[in-house]
Amino acid sequence: MHSVLDLLLQYRYFGLFCLLCLGIVGLPIPDETLLVFAGYLILRGILDPWLAFITALAATMLGISISYAVGRALGYRVVPRFGKYVHLTPKRMERVNQWFSRMGAWLLTICYFIPGVRHFAALVAGMSRLRYRTFALFAYPGAVIWVAIFLAAGYFLGAQWERASATVQHDVLIGVGAACVAALLGWAIHKFRRRLRFTLKA
Repeated sequence: MHSVLDLLLQYRYFGLFCLLCLGIVGLPIPDETLLVFAGYLILRGILDPWLAFITALAATMLGISISYAVGRALGYRVVPRFGKYVHLTPKRMERVNQWFSRMGAWLLTICYFIPGVRHFAALVAGMSRLRYRTFALFAYPGAVIWVAIFLAAGYFLGAQWERASATVQHDVLIGVGAACVAALLGWAIHKFRRRLRFTLKA
């Protein structure tokens, strides 16, 4: 991990862009830790906040778009052959497929926060022939939220960023899970009320 952070210190924005893009595609790079450390560098004045945010967002959007394009163009041919190089085992592939079948395109919004799902959700979306417009509508806002949260975490944690990084990831995951449950509950209540109104009118 420290070698990755050293690269970020040495190459700044270029390093942040390349490392984060490759991490999103599926290489074993600690994405959240990278963003939290970048947030700490913003606090130290080493990185500009807006330039760091734009760089990280562009890298994230490019990385997830590459995964989507590969899945759409070559998915079922390339995954069995090269999946092992990015730790995409059949078991993981099945897990992501199950998530996608349950949540649909919404998975692309929250996948950044789910370990083991983030790197391959776009690949599965491409393999399922999801339209690019739909992919972009759900995937890119999630990238904005994810980048902003972890950069802010590094900024506000300050010198404690490394010790608290794992806790932040855990807390964010719990928060996202709670938000998803609340959203699903709200949707279910809304559907129930509409059905009830329709029944009463009939």
